[in-house]
Amino acid sequence: MDNRKRPAASPNSGSFVFWSSSFQRQPARVLIVEALPPWWSDTCNVLCDALDNFLSLACNLDGPCRIPLLSLYAVSRQQECILPFVQVRGNLARLHSCVEELRSIPGEGCIKGAARGGELLRQAVLDSLQQFKQYIRHISTGNQTNNNLSVEITVVTSQSGPGIVRQLEMGLKDADLVSLKRLLVVQINSVGDWGQDTPSPETTYTEAEESLMLGTEVELLRVENSVFALETMLKAWLQEQGGDREHLHLLLPSPTDSPNPVCVKCDMQERLISPALIPLTPNLGVKTESVRDFLPVTKASANQNQPPQKLKVIKVLRADGLCESVLYGLPLVIRPTTCWQLDWEEMETNNNLFHALCHTLRGRDLFLLLQVEPVQRFAAGGSGVYSHYVLQSSTSLSLLLKPVVSRELLLPCSMPVSPQDPVPDAMQTVQRCLTQLDEEFVFNPLSLTSNLYQHLKSRGLISQPRYPYRLQPAAVLRDQSQPPEGAKTTGSRQPRQPQNQSRQLGTNSKIRATVAPMPSSSSSSSMIPPPAAKASRPALTFLRLRRWAPQDDDDDGDDDSMAI
Repeated sequence: MDNRKRPAASPNSGSFVFWSSSFQRQPARVLIVEALPPWWSDTCNVLCDALDNFLSLACNLDGPCRIPLLSLYAVSRQQECILPFVQVRGNLARLHSCVEELRSIPGEGCIKGAARGGELLRQAVLDSLQQFKQYIRHISTGNQTNNNLSVEITVVTSQSGPGIVRQLEMGLKDADLVSLKRLLVVQINSVGDWGQDTPSPETTYTEAEESLMLGTEVELLRVENSVFALETMLKAWLQEQGGDREHLHLLLPSPTDSPNPVCVKCDMQERLISPALIPLTPNLGVKTESVRDFLPVTKASANQNQPPQKLKVIKVLRADGLCESVLYGLPLVIRPTTCWQLDWEEMETNNNLFHALCHTLRGRDLFLLLQVEPVQRFAAGGSGVYSHYVLQSSTSLSLLLKPVVSRELLLPCSMPVSPQDPVPDAMQTVQRCLTQLDEEFVFNPLSLTSNLYQHLKSRGLISQPRYPYRLQPAAVLRDQSQPPEGAKTTGSRQPRQPQNQSRQLGTNSKIRATVAPMPSSSSSSSMIPPPAAKASRPALTFLRLRRWAPQDDDDDGDDDSMAI
């Protein structure tokens, strides 16, 4: 994707949007796992399962490169580089073996102290930075994009997070951290550890001020000791990490007579991974553009009808409890069937049930959660992929079907609620801007035009000639049908017709008979060419054809072999 700004609406519409997005600034990733006993025995399986699940998703994603490089370190009784910098996409087998090697580190034993673990973490950070510099120097061929690549290091520990942060800040204050974009310490807490290490505001301010003085900024993140929490932490790597420029400009009409609009600068964030980026057959319900895309994939022949898709209702949802950000794809309208193969009684009963369902969902303000079971089973130990949908009610006798995201494709998204009221000056500016716009009580999509027809017509007229099928004159067609001068004749060529007959055929040149009709016996003699017109090679052909011609009963002595 490029960085060019693309208009989303016409400037004459009053309020419009410009956006810009890019994955060109994604940093390389280093994961340093502290596998010190006795904490490692509690977090080993949870962390390895989360890492294995995340890598299985990241390795199979199409589209822009979200994780250009990945390296894995393990800190136990000594720091060890389990995986040097490698590309993530299409490298699942190697990454899976590294996760199993990390899982095999024993969690029993004893260590001399936490200070020893902090020193090993500092050495692992410095070693990863040195490895990154050597890798960039090795692959660099004068390309400026490699020089702009940075690295982000994530340290996973079960010890006290503020203590590890303090040790890393003190140990890295004299190191070369030019290529380091971010250093994050992730503290894994058990259920009973929440709230024990929460620092006071004074302590937080002192540590932040000391960090700025040292020139090293280390962030701290506390997560729960669960597979889902660690997966969410790792999935943040899949989101865009540019930050060099804002993504979107929201232009509001000016509240005054000034021609300059009010610009609100925003950033965009993905809420989920599009199922279209995952090569699956069958897919996760991404294709909802037509009814044919929604039907199940079967091995039936083209002449057989597709079986109906079966959606199982698994839950009832409150309409106000569903966030629109977890829905994707194009909706499909569901209505009672009018299939002619059903008898009248069955169709009437089905219509009554559908009407009752729509009335109940609309009256109670409910949605239905549906599940589609996988059509095919995979032989390699897999059980297929389930897709889920939400069925929404409407004011008419119809329902609306929308795909809903699953846990595996959900990305972390923080949507904080501000407890404070907006600034009065900004509030008045926005209100005056909105009063300049027209207000509609009911939205009508027929009032929107995208200029699509004119654009498609202009593209078609430019790419194609103006008259692609212009008819040519009849004289040109006759000249093209005649063989060029000096061309050699073949033995299978038909005998030359008389001149008057060729003129008659020329007037109806569009109708040509591939086989001459069988003439009657009375006119057979008139079809025989004169002896002077016979050549030596056509005479041989004539003799061969005469052998297979049927014998006539007349004894007129004429040569009737041309009757075929």
